[in-house]
Amino acid sequence: MKRSLFAIFTAVLLPFTLRAQDQPTPQWRPVYHFTAPQNWLNDPNGLIYLNGVYHLYYQHNPVENKWGHMSWGHAVSKDLLHWQHLPVAIPEIETKDTTTWIFSGSAVWDQHNSSGFGKKGRGPIVAIYTADQPKQNKESQFIAYSNDGGLTYTNYAHNPVVDIQKKDFRDPSVIWLEEQHKWLMTVAVPAEHKVQFYHSTNLKDWELISEFGNQGDTRKIWECPSLTPLYVDGDPARKKWLLMISSGNQDAATGMQYFIGDFDGKTFTNTDTTQLFVDAGKTFYAAIPYNHLPDNRHTMIGWLMPFETATAPWRGQMSIPRDLSLKTTATGIRLFQQPSSVLNTYLEKLPPAKKWQQSAISLDSKDFPISNEQQFNTNTNWIDATFTPGTATDFGLKIAQQKDGSSVVIGYNVARNELYIHAGKDKQQLKAAPVNNQIRLQVLFDKSSVEVFVNNGEKVITTLVFPDKEATGCAAFAEKGNVQLNNLNVWDLGK
Repeated sequence: MKRSLFAIFTAVLLPFTLRAQDQPTPQWRPVYHFTAPQNWLNDPNGLIYLNGVYHLYYQHNPVENKWGHMSWGHAVSKDLLHWQHLPVAIPEIETKDTTTWIFSGSAVWDQHNSSGFGKKGRGPIVAIYTADQPKQNKESQFIAYSNDGGLTYTNYAHNPVVDIQKKDFRDPSVIWLEEQHKWLMTVAVPAEHKVQFYHSTNLKDWELISEFGNQGDTRKIWECPSLTPLYVDGDPARKKWLLMISSGNQDAATGMQYFIGDFDGKTFTNTDTTQLFVDAGKTFYAAIPYNHLPDNRHTMIGWLMPFETATAPWRGQMSIPRDLSLKTTATGIRLFQQPSSVLNTYLEKLPPAKKWQQSAISLDSKDFPISNEQQFNTNTNWIDATFTPGTATDFGLKIAQQKDGSSVVIGYNVARNELYIHAGKDKQQLKAAPVNNQIRLQVLFDKSSVEVFVNNGEKVITTLVFPDKEATGCAAFAEKGNVQLNNLNVWDLGK
């Protein structure tokens, strides 16, 4: 989220930001979702995997717990769950005449040193980011390079490398096109609801090759684009290109949409005119995929926007890493998302006290408790439940449950084919029909974030909740009838 969207956002949030500095909220800090040690965090940047290490750069304010002083924070992980925090990798640039904030972008491994930035023939990491210069009222694309494994970066002496003299022009996503032997940059022109495609042989000299825009949802500005090749149903003979753009969705203030199409090395052609959305919730934004993952894997991380509830001494968190795939459905080729398969190894290694499996549970009007005073009561549960609808009008899961019975409800209404999250006065929903007469819910609840993957990730809805400290109960439920809970797997990822 950048200045144009942020003006309204920060005006509403200023009192909460000030209050948060005085009131630490450890009960809401996630355990298995990434947060900065302190201060503001937004878009993930420069996601790259090298030598067995996942790098996560991110928009960060190093000095305050609110948006501003944009720099690239940095953390690394070997399992996408446990992160080592590192110093700021690319700090804001202050000179006598110019302030340059380091906005969003990507990072690539220039394996063959096409840029010439490497030392002793070794390929550097090259970051491509938006330089936001408020005094000049302009955004352009800069590059910087690292020869120490991505810890520190040197800005290119001849920046900018792409400049169209626009106030809003941002978020370059760069990938390597093997068939063309060129780098491809996808970058947004937000107010015009379009993305531009540039190519280069050396990461320094870029040529505009095509544009795409004014399709899909154009009610809000476009930003944070990415273009990713994926095999439909895992078939290498059926390659399609996934173009994701952060803008808005049908219900939320902000969100993400996607297009599925063909790309010939120059032009992206949308092959499905349906409006398609990445996440039906109102908090998932600015997601981008990793570069250089092995085994043709494609995994993205998004930012979960904090909205009006203040947290301290940090603010903002990342989503769980999500594996991406395209699958054929009755309505066409669609994006499916799943928690990264890398995380399964960790779940499998949890001790018996941290995991629980049940099957063939018949539910009626009485809740089936999952948590108790000793287990699964930390609000850090990962729940995988598969239901077969019966006579019940509604069924699902209750989390953050208090002793008086109030809770956050993740429910499914049979008559409407609707999955909903009901938290206090807030209700969000999406349409999801049963598959083989079953509804599968993968619920990742982590202190203050809730990510729900429906039917193997055909649909996803994400939100934030801020429960009371004592609201730690968890149960399965059915209303006005019965339902069969075929399989229930629960993991507690709390410390």
